[in-house]
This record gives sequence, C-alpha cells and structure tokens, in this order.
Amino acid sequence: MKFVAFERNKQGTGASRRLRNTGKTPGIVYGGAGEPQLIELDHNALWYALKKEAFHASILQMEIAGKESKVLLRNVQYHPFKPTVIHVDFQRVDASTKLHMKVPLHFTGVENSPAVKLDQCLVNHVINELEISCLPADLPEFISVDLSGLKKGVSLHLSNITLPKGVVAVTRGKTDPVIVSVVSVAEEAADSKAPAAAAAAAPAADAKK
Repeated sequence: MKFVAFERNKQGTGASRRLRNTGKTPGIVYGGAGEPQLIELDHNALWYALKKEAFHASILQMEIAGKESKVLLRNVQYHPFKPTVIHVDFQRVDASTKLHMKVPLHFTGVENSPAVKLDQCLVNHVINELEISCLPADLPEFISVDLSGLKKGVSLHLSNITLPKGVVAVTRGKTDPVIVSVVSVAEEAADSKAPAAAAAAAPAADAKK
C-alpha cells in the first residue's frame, strides 16, 4: 500500500494540538540509517487506511517530498473516546535486516471439515495472528490456514501449519501452541452447566449444616 506524508517542522503538545485542529495527524518515522523524521498525515485518509488489514501487516510505500521509502506501521495512538488518531509511528525497512511482525491468520475450509460437517463441533480460534521473523522481501500480508482436515477432539497446532518460504514463527517459550481447538457441542454444554450446578449445590450444602 502507498500513502502520502508531509514534513513537519514544529513539535510539542501545543503544535500537535493545532495540527489536529486542521485535520492532520502528527507522526514520526524512525530506524534504518536515517535520523528520526517528524511527519504529518491527512487524518481522514489515515483513518480509512487503518481500517485495512494490509496497512497493519505489510510493507508500506511512504511518499514524502517527492521521494518514496519503505516503512512499517509500528504504533497508533487513538483518542480515548473520540474517533480520532492522535499519533502514528512508522519504522523504516532495511532490506537486509529481519523483521519481527504480527501477521493475521486467515482461516479457510472449516465448513468442509469432518469436525463441523459430520460431528457438528464448535471450532475456536485460539490464535488469530502469529508473530513471525523474516526478511522484508518474504513478509506475507497474511498466513492462510486450511481447516478442512479438522476432526472431532483434535486441535490444530503451529506445527500443523505450513509457513511461507523464509518465514519463521516466534513462539516465545511455547514449543507448539494451539492455533485452533475443536470441541463437541455436548462437551461445550456440559462445561457451561458445571458452574451453574456448583453454584446451586453450595446453598444446599450450607442448609444441611
């Protein structure tokens, strides 16, 4: 995706407030060989760009002063209750340096799985995004996860997923985390009734005392 930014000369709380009053959002670009650069963006254009998944999980083309550079969105600050973006941070991309990013998982084929089609199980997405490490050229916009082979009582683990070439999952101590769990409707109903039954049994036990 491509977006346009503008150089920003003034900084500080007052300058940022005045900037927002004119429909702009302050930001900064850092990293790489260059010095941190103050920028400003059109708020409405930024607001709608932030609604797109690719703006959060892919390398972006930033145009500023007629020049283009590759950046990643690193942080967004929103107003506590107004639909307003307060500040954005971008990081420059170095083609030879590996990135650490969280990439969304796109699940497909669940309706054709034996777990759903034959056994009417409930499928729970335990993890919806995966932290990965890779070179910028190998960064995927998302990772597809085929659920058509899901079976009753069998969870899908990270080791069951085929990652794109050049991409390594960052698990931070978890050797093989669960991505998707499969639970039968009967088991789900039993689990939901257990707390209610325990709560009902407590007054009865107190009465006997």
